[in-house]
Amino acid sequence: MPQKGDRCMENMLRVGVITSPHGIKGEVKVFPTTDDAKRFKELKKVILDTGKEYIPMEIEHVKFFKNMVILKFKGYDNINEIEKYKSRDLLITRDQAVDLAPDEYFITDLIGLAVVSDQGVELGTLKDVLETGANDVYVMQTEAFGEVLVPAIKDCIKAVDVEQGTMTIHLLEGLC
Repeated sequence: MPQKGDRCMENMLRVGVITSPHGIKGEVKVFPTTDDAKRFKELKKVILDTGKEYIPMEIEHVKFFKNMVILKFKGYDNINEIEKYKSRDLLITRDQAVDLAPDEYFITDLIGLAVVSDQGVELGTLKDVLETGANDVYVMQTEAFGEVLVPAIKDCIKAVDVEQGTMTIHLLEGLC
């Protein structure tokens, strides 16, 4: 099992955050951070990031309520055993991840990419991804303009090379 601070953390993906206990029998409400919350039905195990260590957790059953996922972990049978994990991340290993379509990326792989214009000018670093209704918005940190928001659309994003650590963009007029 990975230890906190290991480089293998890069091989883990966050699928949810425990928001609160649900009832008194050890269930928790989870805010899903995955595109499809129904994928929890397929998951048998997740990794709980306590902030100090990673704990493998076996999923006993899954329910859905509004925009939340209700999970019950094997061996956690009352509120006192699970309450301390409020606000903690649930992770999976990359081999448990869903297959991505062409031109789809895990957000964790995008953060930190060097952003270059289609003219070859180094612009900055991708700092965050905002998930909006219409399309994602990339938050780029630049030296010249500070924080710049770039819509994740084909007119702007020309190439993403996770292996090389770069994103090539076309700056539409008015973005900077």
